[in-house]
Amino acid sequence: MKTNSKLFIYTCCGVIFFISFIGMLMYGYKTFYIETKSEPHKTYKYHFALIAEESDNDYWQLIKRGAKEAAKQNDIYIEYVAPEKADNEKMLKLLDRMISANVDGIVVQGIKGERFVNLVHKATEKGIPIITIDTDVKSSERKVYVGTDNFLAGKLAGQALLKNTTGEQYVGIVTGRFDALNQRERIAGFKQTIAGNDRIHIVDTKESNITVVGASQATYSLLKQYPKITALFGTSSLDGVGIIDGLEEIAPNKNLYIVAFDLLQETLNLIKEGKVDVTIAQYPEEMGSKAVSIMIKLQDNDILENRQYTGTKIIEKKDLLPDQAGDAK
Repeated sequence: MKTNSKLFIYTCCGVIFFISFIGMLMYGYKTFYIETKSEPHKTYKYHFALIAEESDNDYWQLIKRGAKEAAKQNDIYIEYVAPEKADNEKMLKLLDRMISANVDGIVVQGIKGERFVNLVHKATEKGIPIITIDTDVKSSERKVYVGTDNFLAGKLAGQALLKNTTGEQYVGIVTGRFDALNQRERIAGFKQTIAGNDRIHIVDTKESNITVVGASQATYSLLKQYPKITALFGTSSLDGVGIIDGLEEIAPNKNLYIVAFDLLQETLNLIKEGKVDVTIAQYPEEMGSKAVSIMIKLQDNDILENRQYTGTKIIEKKDLLPDQAGDAK
């Protein structure tokens, strides 16, 4: 009797297990198997890499957009890679990785130092043309530089300050990164323009790390340390917005002359509101598009003009169209 009971129990368990097993085979695969769609392989003329300073930075996203659009029009595959936060060491590793991947061409922000020069040489030996964008390294074997004349951009900032202010001016500079060549060139151009003018004095320079918060903190620090500051110059795209944030925190009623950089919508809105006096415009979408067009030409021939500057100019409130500022909600 006991034997029959055990047999019955074992049989029931076996049936339940069998049914469960069949059910798992029929439905359980949907839980553990990730379906992949088989798409036709797309063939491109060339595979380029765009190595940016910082992945989600608004300025670099505009460069990416220009590059992607030009690539799409010319049947090019362009791979966008960048550190999450600005980091020269990580950028150099990405450059090395793209060289090892044997892409057809690399567009990269120039980085000061021997390692960058050596990596460009490595790419050249492998027949991979390098274009520097946004920041140049003239000592490298890069084929072409595409971007702003950063020294000229700094000169324009100095000219705006000289033209639009009177009397003694004590200037604080907020810069993206001390080790960024483009930032240093902008400051150098600014200093050359105001050199010899006895009424303009640079009191100090602080680093923003290319963030709004960093620029705000740099501004707070400058004004706390040097209350006599009468003007501020931000040399990277987010500095203008951060300068206003910092100013409103420490000295909301202080009237300073503010020079910002780039045409980000937030900066244009601040010009419209009268909080920023001028910004130095550069055109990142044009940079991205032009870099891809030149890289296509480099697949067959060298470019004679190895510095291809994109536009830069002073933008004031009177230069803005109604749809360029003041519409943000």
